Amino acid sequence: MAQDKLRIVIIGGGAGGISAASTSKSLAPDASVTLFSEFEDVAYSPCGIPFVHGREIPSFENLFLQTSEHYAKIGIDLKLRTTVTNIDIPNRTISAGTESYGWDRLIIATGFEYDIQEIPGIDLEGVHYVKNIRRAMEYDKFLDTIKKVVVVCATPLGIEMTGNLAHRGLETHLVEEGAWIMSEVADPDIMEPVKESLEEMGAKLHFGTKVLEFKGEGGKVKSVVTTSGEIECDSVVVAFPKKPNNRLARAAGLEIGSTGGILVDDHMRTSAKDVYAAGDCAEVVHGVTDIPIQGLSGSHAYSQGRIAAANAVGEDRSYDPVFIPWGMVGGQVQVGGVSMGETLHKALGIPHVVAFAMGISRARYYPGVSRLRVKLIADPATHRVLGAQMSGGEGIKERADFLAFVIKRGVKLEELAWMENVYSPPIGALMEPIALAAQAGLAKLKQNG
Repeated sequence: MAQDKLRIVIIGGGAGGISAASTSKSLAPDASVTLFSEFEDVAYSPCGIPFVHGREIPSFENLFLQTSEHYAKIGIDLKLRTTVTNIDIPNRTISAGTESYGWDRLIIATGFEYDIQEIPGIDLEGVHYVKNIRRAMEYDKFLDTIKKVVVVCATPLGIEMTGNLAHRGLETHLVEEGAWIMSEVADPDIMEPVKESLEEMGAKLHFGTKVLEFKGEGGKVKSVVTTSGEIECDSVVVAFPKKPNNRLARAAGLEIGSTGGILVDDHMRTSAKDVYAAGDCAEVVHGVTDIPIQGLSGSHAYSQGRIAAANAVGEDRSYDPVFIPWGMVGGQVQVGGVSMGETLHKALGIPHVVAFAMGISRARYYPGVSRLRVKLIADPATHRVLGAQMSGGEGIKERADFLAFVIKRGVKLEELAWMENVYSPPIGALMEPIALAAQAGLAKLKQNG
């Protein structure tokens, strides 16, 4: 039974924080729920920012999901433009400015920071970070005045910004130290269509290239010096990998994991009683490998915030192991998957078999049909599916969601090889590409004995 009249304090207004606040109030209507955010807004989608820059979405106003007035109406006290400077766990207080606030339950959802590298000139005007919507609005106006942009790092954000800035008509360069797009997590054959699509859009891609310096004139960035030469530009978009924002938690004495995320159990409880953490700031365990991970997506943060809030008000809910269904658009290509691909399985030395097939998204004769690459990773001993990666024109998101459930339930290649699927010329082909990949994997296993 949920408790009432609790004082619940939430630090952070992203997906994890706002879902925690809403869930707390829903399950414990009489509870005092206060959310602190250093920014001007809550309840907007930062993931949509690149697509407004690319003019795929008409306005930043479309990204706002709820107003501050909505949360006030349901009884959530929003403290915007308010930075929490200290967490006092023994006395159950937090400090913000000169004020101190008491709590019975604390939920930390401080999100991520960019893993900023010490590159000369990184503080020059025109070097931009994509995170806050108000800064994005200002940057969008600036984009109307320039012609050349360099995007640093082929992370998901970097890919989305590259495609959208090219679509906007800007000369766009992507500089990536790795050998291919998302080389730390994705397989090169799966990402090849993304590369081709970005190049078709006019983007210039520089792989195996390290940024050495940002050069400027009059305090404004004018070029990027790399190991492959110097690239003139009017602006730089920095898309470095994310790292957990753990500063408050660490200073408060909470246990921090090997990834830098706040250690939590399956109830999102930290090492301190009545203190929870959710979202990019928390470290959770990968559902297949048991490896600690952090920095997933907004949907994971949202789910974790709900679990943290439910337990904070007295319920007993567990967060299932993470299998990481993911998807995105790179250029004009959809790409996604679940868990890990071939590259990471090799790097970690995990025994596996690769099951690959080329399929189609709808009937071959129907307009708009596109090719689909499907790669399944399976355990060679048990034939259980361990991971998947896919790319194509459509249908990636739905397949990633389905395969996440497949992996969680321990489904084998044999079951997928004989699966039934929807056949309708406009939306689905006669032969499901996932089934074709599973059949190919079984044939390989039989051949290898």
